[in-house]
Amino acid sequence: MIQLIHEIHESCRAAGRPAVSFEFFPPKTSEGEKNLLEKTIPALLELKPDYCSVTYGAGGTTREKTIGIVDRIQREHGLTTMMHLTCVNSTKDELASVLAEAKVRGIRNILALRGDPPPDAAEWQATEGGFTYSSQLVEFIKQLGGFCIGTAGFPEGHIAQRGGRAVDWGFLREKIAAGADFVITQLFFDNVDFFSFHDYLSIHEVKVPIIPGVLPVSSAKQTKKFTEMCGARLPEGLLKRLNEIGDDDEGAAKFGIQYATDQCRVLLKAGVPGLHFYTLNKAASTTAIVRNLGLVS
Repeated sequence: MIQLIHEIHESCRAAGRPAVSFEFFPPKTSEGEKNLLEKTIPALLELKPDYCSVTYGAGGTTREKTIGIVDRIQREHGLTTMMHLTCVNSTKDELASVLAEAKVRGIRNILALRGDPPPDAAEWQATEGGFTYSSQLVEFIKQLGGFCIGTAGFPEGHIAQRGGRAVDWGFLREKIAAGADFVITQLFFDNVDFFSFHDYLSIHEVKVPIIPGVLPVSSAKQTKKFTEMCGARLPEGLLKRLNEIGDDDEGAAKFGIQYATDQCRVLLKAGVPGLHFYTLNKAASTTAIVRNLGLVS
């Protein structure tokens, strides 16, 4: 049964357990899509996740693929799936059309994002007739009705926010006030950053679930690239170990499983409402971490 994600979190809280969710991206090739739908997702379904999400390519480039994959996961596997939606290269009318199609297909959960600039753009620029801020997109979806709305949070502040992380966290409060039902964070590797972020929101009486996003390290080179792109910090000890691992991806994945397991144990002990894993369309590391944490019933 397809549920609203805020209802899933309410049920998990009542049951005294964290929600477990996974994120996927639309593959560029038909072979990649086949592997995702026929291998990765079935393997991860054995962990009995509560829901999953599918990203939206830069500039809305994977719009049709995103909707199609979300639709297939829900129809073929009965797993509640959230569709990412961005403001990039879209007018209000175009966004309304996408949301109308989503509703027809039974998609009830949307992660509302401003989105990153397209690869050929130096910096973010609003589309004429569209939105400048993700809070406007949240409000727009809320007014349309019929969706549970998630939004992104940045424990270290958004990479484009020059005013510092507290300013960025203030904008998150605006998104929540506009109607966001829950927050999923960008990846981070130091729990101190998450706890500072969470404390700020608690002090300002934010009541919606704040769900940490966790990226299992699978490659030293790839992890460094991701953090450079999104502005996440690599703690000194982690960076030193990645430099030691070098090009040994097997060793990196083994280390990443242990690092993420330890990170998640601390987060769970602190009472986070759930864990959202950035799977990179692979099952092995996430499966090992979830089993290490004893989250499989």
